[in-house]
Amino acid sequence: MFDKIPQSNRFGSRRSILVPVLYEETRNELIRSERNHFDTLNGRRVDKGTRLDSVSKIFQMMPNKDVVSWNTVIGGNVQSGLYEEALDMLRDMSNANLKPDCFTLSSILPVFARHVDVTKGKEIHGYVIRHGFDKDEFIASSLIDMYATCTRVEDSYRVFDLLPQKDDVSWNTIIAGCVQNGTFDEGLRLFRQMLAANVKPVEVTFSAILPACAHLTTLHLGKQLHTYIMRMGFDQNMYIASSLVDMYAKCGKIMTARWIFDRMEVHDSVSWTVITMGYALNGHAREAIVLFENMERERIKPNAVAYLAILTACSHAGLVDEGWNYFTSMSKCGVSPDIEHYAAIADLLGRAGRLTEAYKFITDMPIKPTGGIWATLLSACRVHKNVDLAEKVAKEMTTTDPGNMGPYLLLSNMYSAAGRWKDASKLRTNMKKKGMRKPPACSWIEVRNKVHGFVSGDTSHPYYDQIHEALRDLYERLKREGYVPETSEALHDVDEEQKGDLLYTHSERLAIAFGIISTPAGTTIRVTKNLRVCVDCHTAIKFISKILGREIIVRDNSRFHHFKDGNCSCGDYW
Repeated sequence: MFDKIPQSNRFGSRRSILVPVLYEETRNELIRSERNHFDTLNGRRVDKGTRLDSVSKIFQMMPNKDVVSWNTVIGGNVQSGLYEEALDMLRDMSNANLKPDCFTLSSILPVFARHVDVTKGKEIHGYVIRHGFDKDEFIASSLIDMYATCTRVEDSYRVFDLLPQKDDVSWNTIIAGCVQNGTFDEGLRLFRQMLAANVKPVEVTFSAILPACAHLTTLHLGKQLHTYIMRMGFDQNMYIASSLVDMYAKCGKIMTARWIFDRMEVHDSVSWTVITMGYALNGHAREAIVLFENMERERIKPNAVAYLAILTACSHAGLVDEGWNYFTSMSKCGVSPDIEHYAAIADLLGRAGRLTEAYKFITDMPIKPTGGIWATLLSACRVHKNVDLAEKVAKEMTTTDPGNMGPYLLLSNMYSAAGRWKDASKLRTNMKKKGMRKPPACSWIEVRNKVHGFVSGDTSHPYYDQIHEALRDLYERLKREGYVPETSEALHDVDEEQKGDLLYTHSERLAIAFGIISTPAGTTIRVTKNLRVCVDCHTAIKFISKILGREIIVRDNSRFHHFKDGNCSCGDYW
């Protein structure tokens, strides 16, 4: 393994004689540095550049280098981001007939994670097993982190599962790895197992698990965690407080998020950005603008994410002039727009109906347009029923991202809405020939501290009969209130009654119906969906909120919809 690491001539001449006193002082310093490295493995922060240059120079002159001295300099290089130098030194250490120990291996594994080089990481893993280090908790945690960073969560879990003794570091590492890779349910499951194993959560635990609560809108669990955080005195930790702000905002509790933000003793760019984005996604554009301006007044320089937050706010509220002014001011503040900022402006123009202007903006971009930015304009064409431009945009999108079925679906729906059934059928036939399948629409709801998932048309839920009955009852009540299903985009070879049946079994309606039968009257219902809410469901949920007198909060893949008394916070602008 180590012979495969390329050599580089890091050191010129090497001196062979040192004054004994100097050697002892250096060795003591290196041992102390090794202690610092050990502390780093336990999650403590150290200065990355602590005397690295001077220690390296003294290290070059040492006549006898032991494992501790090698580990100190290798670890220092890794902490300072000098990954190639660290690999060079690992090879030199091997050539000096010194075997890497647990500290060496724990230091070097982050290098392979950084380079997403799972092949070399696996070679290190093999070395670990062969030399009996696989039961070491520090090495195991480094392996878990390496595999997770390389998006190999299954391998991370395998390493974790084989550990005979699991400490808080290994638990926190596997939980963070799951959450960072989008396996939020698994992260929550492991967190509960950690508590059952009587392992006490620490600050980094909450920083790892709160994003899972935010994504799945598990407000009940989030509140429990918040109570624990306050009891442990972690609520003034800036990272945890920002995570709490994010969690409450993404669960639709923007006022609670603001309360936590206001209680923070110090605000950094992360906390300002999180609260600004929270207001933006919850439909409070003007408040988001005020927060952004307050951040600037506090002399905190907005970063790229902060600008994305304010552009999102302007886009969702149709504030074209304000959004454009923020976009043009980015370069003056030393922030270069990336593809997400260009997409936000394209979305801003598209939502406002300025489709031709949006098309020109995309084609004139200094960055090559992605399939995602074309999809933004295509969605706007659908909203404003501009089929001609939609065909042009869909062609651009299929050229940029040929494997994406999104343009086919959107254009097919537009053909159906325009009564062009033959074109819609032809497009769907082409999709089938190419082996394309529509991703399933999924929705989630938390009831009594458990997350329930629903797929459109799915009948497998244990309470499906009660859900189906509730939907039937709701449908009749909606019709009496004047609700008429929007079936123009449904398949043309299905009769109107069947179209209505297909619509009311959409995943978000299944989740809402389950929430209705499972919670007391008047309880707010919170649902998360992986795709955009369709026009008909949006209309139906407005009626449901009025009929039942409940607030219903739906978070789709672009924003929050707060339905109350027959209205939606988005103002039908999404």
